[in-house]
This record gives sequence, structure tokens and C-alpha cells, in this order.
Amino acid sequence: MEQLYIRHVELLGFEKRFFPSQHYVYMILVKWSDQSEKLIYRRYPEIHEFHKTLKEMFPIEAGQIDAKDRKIPSLPAPKWLDNYKNTETRQGTLTEYCTALIHLEAKISQCKMVRDFFRVRPEDETPPAPHPFKRNETYVMSKGRPRSNTSEITGPIMLDSYRVIADYSKSSKYELNLKAGDLVEIVEKCPNGWWFCHCEAQRGWIPASYLEPLDGPDESEEPEPNYAGELYITTKAYKAVEKDEVTLESGEIIEVIHKLLDGWWVVRKGVETGYYPSMFLHKTEEGKETDAEKSVVQRRTPPPRRTTIRNINSIHAQGRQKISQDAYRKNSRRYIQQRRSNSPQLRRHRSSTKSPLLERKPQKDNIATLRPQGDYDHKTPIVPPRPSAELIMERCTENTCKKISIRTAR
Repeated sequence: MEQLYIRHVELLGFEKRFFPSQHYVYMILVKWSDQSEKLIYRRYPEIHEFHKTLKEMFPIEAGQIDAKDRKIPSLPAPKWLDNYKNTETRQGTLTEYCTALIHLEAKISQCKMVRDFFRVRPEDETPPAPHPFKRNETYVMSKGRPRSNTSEITGPIMLDSYRVIADYSKSSKYELNLKAGDLVEIVEKCPNGWWFCHCEAQRGWIPASYLEPLDGPDESEEPEPNYAGELYITTKAYKAVEKDEVTLESGEIIEVIHKLLDGWWVVRKGVETGYYPSMFLHKTEEGKETDAEKSVVQRRTPPPRRTTIRNINSIHAQGRQKISQDAYRKNSRRYIQQRRSNSPQLRRHRSSTKSPLLERKPQKDNIATLRPQGDYDHKTPIVPPRPSAELIMERCTENTCKKISIRTAR
């Protein structure tokens, strides 16, 4: 059996705890070679003790024999007083240390001591009992700025609370069993629809489709549809299960028109629209995948759709507003028609034509002739030709435009 090793370590932030006494712990997300992800909690003094033991185990790579041979990164000793400011300032240093450590040669980065230190412990999954009067304070590290030794957190941040709408039975040991009505706190919202949460004394992954905000049924962070679309490529084939989903093969180029937080995005292939798992999509403009995207792609199964959940028990009087597939299709076709109408070639064609009132088909019985003033008879007027589709789109009502758009799309 192949030995597990650490492939990525990410510092998420830290917590201020009040039990059994006030102290600070760092939240570290560890990704292993078997694609599992675990959240561990470590105090800075124990991280420094681990660092000192590692240097004793590898004295040459620690530079204790010759300084020029040093490979193990340095880590400052802990302060005498473990306070908020010190914990905040050390985030950049600790991030650089962990990153450099796991990129060392295999005899160090994959040794038993390193693996044991970053392996999940019972107290990581079952944290100590909370303080009877004070709640733990969570400070999440900002991902939008480069990490350095300066202040990098947006805190204190109390994690978002969500309510479980139906019973959920976990399918792996990395998930949580939930009951309808449970309240969970969200640690990380992944774009693939699997969210890392903790509920009471347990932590694990939960499908976002089983959760609802406490304030209202709709997600405030969910963007509006973008019918212009973003180009993505499918990284894995998927066969539609529900009627509003699409079947695609691996390597197909599609357009994403709505990114939903439950991990099921609305995509467009030609004139066809439907839902597709975001975990099987990769943006074409980016030449290289990030570690986060790789972990998304390597997950085996997409989260369940909300439409497949039975016995939903919501606390909101009105249900979650959802755009129908028919609305997506109509709006998408309307946008495609407008995009074609505004193309440079069509604009040049319009500028080269005469007035729409002088449009005539090359038929002998239907040619308009200019007569001298006063030289008119009382015969039936000539019937004008049928106007072009472009003219209809410019002059007619919205209802007529929709019919032309649908007929053209077909």
C-alpha cells in the first residue's frame, strides 16, 4: 500500500478560545495524497517544538554542521505572552514555513514525524467543551491579498450560520450526519457545492443544497445570471439525470451563464441550456490550475441537487426563488439574437441598404415606379413585400421579437 504524504497545507486563520483558559490556535487545512482534506488546530508553541525536534532529526539540513547546507526553513521562537497581536502577525511567517516544509525533499517532508504532526487528532474533530459564557472567536485569513508578516485578517469574524433543511446521511468519513433543523457554521464555501462546516463538536463536509440562510430563502452571495457567458472546458463527462441537466463529454467548450452556490452551474452549449456540475469545469482562459481547482476536479461525485431532496423543512414562509429552465432558455436565445443583430457584418449590411420603405423583391409584378404628380389612377395599390427579419426585430413588438428569436434559434 502506498504511503500517504502531504501535498498541500493552507493556513485558514486562527481561533481565540476561552476553555480551559484563554489561548489561540491556528486553523490549518491539510490536503493528503489520497485527496482527503482535514482541518487541524495547532498552537504556536507546539509548532515550534515540532520545528526544534525536526532540526535535531536532520542536523545537516538544519545547518547545524555547516550553515550553507541548511534547507529546513527557520521559525521564530514563541513570545512569552501569547496574545492576539502576536498570533495575527505570525500568520505570514507560519504560512511561508509550512509551504517551504512540504516542498523539501521526500526524506524530510514525507517522514513519519511530519506526517504524524499534521495528521488529524481526536481533539481536532471533537474540540474541548465551550466556555459557559463566552463563545470562541474565529479570525479568517484574507485570500485576496498576498500573504506577508503584516495584518492579513478580517476579524473578528463570526462564521456564517446556516440551517439544515432535511436529514442527511454522510457517504464518507469526511462528511457529517445532519438532522433537519440543525444549525451549522460555515468554515469554507467551495465552488463545487461542498462546504466545510462544524456542527457542535463535529466538523466535516456538507452539501450546500441541504443548507439555507437564516435571514431568508435566497443566497445574498449568489450572482445574477450572465448571459454573455464565460468560456469553460469540461474536465469530466457527465450524463444528465434530471430533465433540466445537460449531457456533455470531456473536453467540450461551453459557456457558463449562471454560477450557483450549490455547485450546479447553468451552462450553454449552442442554443441548449441546462445544469452541469461545476466540479467538472475548468476556465479556458487560465493556463494552469490552482491547487483549489485541482482538489475540486479530483472529487469523485458532485453534491446532490436540491430538487432531489425529499421532506424539505424550511423555516421561511416563501420558498427559494429559482429561475426556470424555460426562462434561462428564452433569455439566452434572446441574448444570442441580439448579439447576432449587433455584429459588425450585419451593421455594415444595414448601412449599405436603402430605406426600408423602398425594399422591393426583384419581381416584375411588384416593382414600385415613380409617376409624375397628378398622374394617378384609381387601381388597387401595389402590395409591398414582406419585410426582412432584421426590420421586424427593429420595428415590431417584444412578443413578435421573441417568436422570431425562437424560430431562428431552431
